[in-house]
Amino acid sequence: MQQKTKCFYDFGTFRLDPVEHVLLSASSRVPLTPKAFETLLALVESAGHILEKDDLLKRVWRDTYVEEGTLARNISTLRKALGDDPDGKTYIETIPRRGYCFVAPVRWVLDEGLGTSDTMAAQPHATAQTDSQPSRSHWLLVTALLAILLAGAFVFWHYPLHLREVAANRITLAVLPFENLSGEPAQQFFADGFSEELITQFGSLEPTRLGVIGRASAMHYQGTTKNAREIGHELGAEYLLTGSVRRDMDHVRITAHLIRAEDGTSLWAKDYDRRVSDILALQNEVASAIAREISLKLSPEKNARLTSVHPLNPLAYESYLKGRYFWNKRTAMSYVKAIEYFNEAIALDPQYAQAYTGLADAYALLGSLSNTEIPRREAMPKAKAAALTALRLDDSLAEAHTSLAFEEMHYEWDWPAAEREFKHALDLNPNYATAHQWYAIWFVGRGNIDQALAQLSLAEKADPLSLVIKADTAELLNIVGRYEQAVQVATRAIEFDPNFVLAHYDLANSYVGQGRYPQAMSEYQKMLAADSGNVWARTATARVYAQMGQRAAAKRLLNEVLEACGNDGNCSYEISTIYFSLGESDQGIEWLEKAYQAHEGALIFLNASLPQMRPQPDARYADLARRVDLAINPDKAVGQTR
Repeated sequence: MQQKTKCFYDFGTFRLDPVEHVLLSASSRVPLTPKAFETLLALVESAGHILEKDDLLKRVWRDTYVEEGTLARNISTLRKALGDDPDGKTYIETIPRRGYCFVAPVRWVLDEGLGTSDTMAAQPHATAQTDSQPSRSHWLLVTALLAILLAGAFVFWHYPLHLREVAANRITLAVLPFENLSGEPAQQFFADGFSEELITQFGSLEPTRLGVIGRASAMHYQGTTKNAREIGHELGAEYLLTGSVRRDMDHVRITAHLIRAEDGTSLWAKDYDRRVSDILALQNEVASAIAREISLKLSPEKNARLTSVHPLNPLAYESYLKGRYFWNKRTAMSYVKAIEYFNEAIALDPQYAQAYTGLADAYALLGSLSNTEIPRREAMPKAKAAALTALRLDDSLAEAHTSLAFEEMHYEWDWPAAEREFKHALDLNPNYATAHQWYAIWFVGRGNIDQALAQLSLAEKADPLSLVIKADTAELLNIVGRYEQAVQVATRAIEFDPNFVLAHYDLANSYVGQGRYPQAMSEYQKMLAADSGNVWARTATARVYAQMGQRAAAKRLLNEVLEACGNDGNCSYEISTIYFSLGESDQGIEWLEKAYQAHEGALIFLNASLPQMRPQPDARYADLARRVDLAINPDKAVGQTR
């Protein structure tokens, strides 16, 4: 058995193992609930000192709001387990109106050579020994090690928090979904929206020193049972901000906790009671408090922004949050619903810049889809108008600059203007994953796949569990022919969500690139099972039939697509790819011209298409690419926008 050194707390007839979370007495374990054990550990670590009730509650129930009665019941449970009298004269003493104190003498034991908890249980107070007496050098070594541990602990706990960070490192914070304690599921949008707004707030706070995990990744932990260490490890975050929201009409109670992910220690906690109209000031107050706690030095401009906010119309704020709630669902109908709510917020507060930003986001993504309720030629100009209005009201909104850049790239093909807006957005908020993700598309359009992959890597770092970023990464790996890597990335996305159709699409395209047509067909069929009208799946299936020489099957699907969306104005590019796969280039060019007239977004990928979507060298194709301000590069490949 491997030898190892561990530290324990000994008191009375008990040994407490802080690593294994075990309390031992004589030759057996003492059964304790996890919260009871955490309470005991907190008390033992502060032996001889009073622990205030609030501090205990914040440390043990850091993710949940509980009443003091819960703590009192925990203390009673511990006293019974320890054999203490009700007044706590031996172990846990109650300090009236303040808290509790662990009064028994506690010894810190450095134990070497122990293998398992059973061994520790058999010898609760004995350090590991051999039959012979340990040498003087052995004891000197143990003493020196103990001194080093004590010195390290002193330095760690007594130096300011910012000095505990590695000097050149960038701190990463994850704002986990705040719990809805309103008692009404219909109020979930309010808790989710508050969490998302905090992510946005922190993202632009001090980006050179503070990285903030994106919303998509944070939402994976809604209702999670994972502990702080697990979440921090999965997200690459040193700190977690958790809390709860309790709304009652126009009042809101917010509880916020800052936790160090490494060990789950609660570093800061506070309750806020505010009117909904003061919610922006409350968000800024939380941001300022966290900045102080992790010793971020804010610029005068950032401090000024945090102290100068105007009260919100509560109804406008509620409509805005509902709009974001539906926008995050990422479907055509949810975008339509989001637009309704954003317009409602603007009607209530015409100076609400964030509501215009939300409106721009909804119109932009709605206009990028096929078969939508609002035609692309109507949606995209509205996206630009909303983004410009948002920036007129507040030029510091990275999200508005990003939406404007998307419209200029995806609809107007104004590459220099789009690049300026992407760069401006990322200067304002380098943590904004969507800006990196869409900027990657810009690089694809310019034929620079390496830079596109670099931007997607930054997007994934900002939002490591985002499925759409994983899908885009798989797509770009297909572009450069790294099919096996693309398979791995797409498969990971599917493991997170088996119903995520974009990942199935990219996985299928990887199989096509490898010549594994049956596997590709299986993935396309999964997409069609979820949505029989999915244009990408139907056109991709037709292309594979054409590659396999099954022209009749390919033609049958082509006719179905023509009947379903031939006049949609946003399907022409997809239709052209079927004709190119069939070797009918004249018809393919004809449909590309229709795509050009409709300003379809997929045309930004003309400088490189997937092999099965690529025409033979054709001067008409090159001319079309020049009109979209692209340069043909037949050695590269790409797929769709997201």
